[in-house]
Amino acid sequence: MSINSINIVHKMSRFYKLCVAIVLSLTLLVSNSQVKAQDAAAGGAPAAGAAAPAGGGGDAEKGKSLFTNNCAQCHAVTDEKVVGPGLKGIEGRAPSKDWLHKWIRNSSAVIASGDAYANQVFNANGKVQMSSFPNLTDADIDGILAYIDQQGKPAQAAAVAGEKDSKNAGGPGGSGPSTSGGPSELFTFVLVALLIVMLLVLGVLLAIVTILSKAVTPATVDGTQPVGSLGQRIKTGLSDAFNNTTLRSIVIWLFLLVVTKATIDGAYGVGIQQGYAPKQPIAYSHKLHAGQYKIDCNYCHTGVNKGKSATIPSANICMNCHGVIKKESPEIQKIYAAIENNQPIEWVRVHNLPDLAYFNHAQHVNVGNVQCQTCHGAIEQMEVVEQRSSLTMGWCIDCHRRTEVNTKDNAYYDKLVALHRKESKEPLKVANIGGLECSKCHY
Repeated sequence: MSINSINIVHKMSRFYKLCVAIVLSLTLLVSNSQVKAQDAAAGGAPAAGAAAPAGGGGDAEKGKSLFTNNCAQCHAVTDEKVVGPGLKGIEGRAPSKDWLHKWIRNSSAVIASGDAYANQVFNANGKVQMSSFPNLTDADIDGILAYIDQQGKPAQAAAVAGEKDSKNAGGPGGSGPSTSGGPSELFTFVLVALLIVMLLVLGVLLAIVTILSKAVTPATVDGTQPVGSLGQRIKTGLSDAFNNTTLRSIVIWLFLLVVTKATIDGAYGVGIQQGYAPKQPIAYSHKLHAGQYKIDCNYCHTGVNKGKSATIPSANICMNCHGVIKKESPEIQKIYAAIENNQPIEWVRVHNLPDLAYFNHAQHVNVGNVQCQTCHGAIEQMEVVEQRSSLTMGWCIDCHRRTEVNTKDNAYYDKLVALHRKESKEPLKVANIGGLECSKCHY
């Protein structure tokens, strides 16, 4: 390599280091700007958990839990009607807070007393009888009302906070320097600058590679590339490699091993429907019903605690709610059509074991206390039901080997536990009480 080439490479190296330094400096500048912007926002906004006291002085946190457990299945904290009316602004609509206490504890008694407003609400909501909650104290009800009131105010609170920040930042009526649009414009500028610098770095690297390749490649008198240079050497190398019997054998054996493994994996995957999520005849959302409205799985799948099958819900279970709410929905109309035509809804089965395998839901759910999510995944988060587990024999056996038997306060297991402790210090597992016997799952 000539002295001139070495000097050029050294200069390119220095320029490359300069580009890297610029990139690091700009990155640090962006980080500092974002930290300052976040600090300023944190200083001007209230803390996330510092909510303003809700109306009535009730405990909103406790009220949230009470609302979720007792009210959420029939009411929303917004204006939306579910089974009953939306509860936004309920304190302003009711005659008094004492009236609300009586109504929530026993609405039937208030209606029977001839109360005009109570009968008006009852008639306006299709004469659907509200559940009574005699165990709720005044403080409990005040907490629920405080939670409802709190949920109706976030938008207003955010607007007030935004107005304060605008004033502090030099907006209308403010005295500080204006920073409107500053962070976002700076971020855009830095992104463009980083892109330009990275392109320069790429150009430098390409130049270095070109110089080095010319320095190590011999040239003829007229400056052209001699025959047998890089291209010819690559072609010769490939030819020699192909003619090498040892290398060729290694390649062939590797290919055969990959093909064999792919074939075995495919064979093991036969009949496994993990990830299967078919489209159903009616768009039913578990995320809405089991997640948002907290409807218990047992309410629809009535056989899960007492039978082999969890059972597919019948149309009359749907009508327990949808005989009153969202009757105009196109999906609900499909249920009405099935009932009127005396035709079953043709749901597509998602989880399906082979006929040679026996599985009993009651044994696992009622006796073993296995949660639905253990086998079916986070069903309360699924818009469309999907098979999350493989449901293979190996998957079931692994579960039986890991799962401890709940023997507490159950005399049925006393002798088994005593015999097991004589042989092992490990907890009693399902595998120890016959969970791995073939006849347990296969006829």
